[in-house]
Amino acid sequence: MMEEFRPIIADSTALTLFNKEVLTGNDFIKTGIGISLTPDARRKVVAAYEQRMQAEVVHPIFGYRVSNRRILEVQSRLLARVLSCEIKEYPAFTTR
Repeated sequence: MMEEFRPIIADSTALTLFNKEVLTGNDFIKTGIGISLTPDARRKVVAAYEQRMQAEVVHPIFGYRVSNRRILEVQSRLLARVLSCEIKEYPAFTTR
């Protein structure tokens, strides 16, 4: 399921942060072992992630508005139904 939601949640959040210049090069700290975010940048990332999770879309199968957070639950329940042989195929969540 992670790959199903990576572009919808993680990738789109990251792209928005950079395209809108919410995050810049100054938000990163280079150390001897790698690169990390400043405390302020971490707050920006978490806030953007939470905003994305609260955003609502119309579920393509059921036709009602639902938050991205709720979509994760709905899709998890559908996967559980496939694994317990209640339904034959997993209906993947698609936005287009």
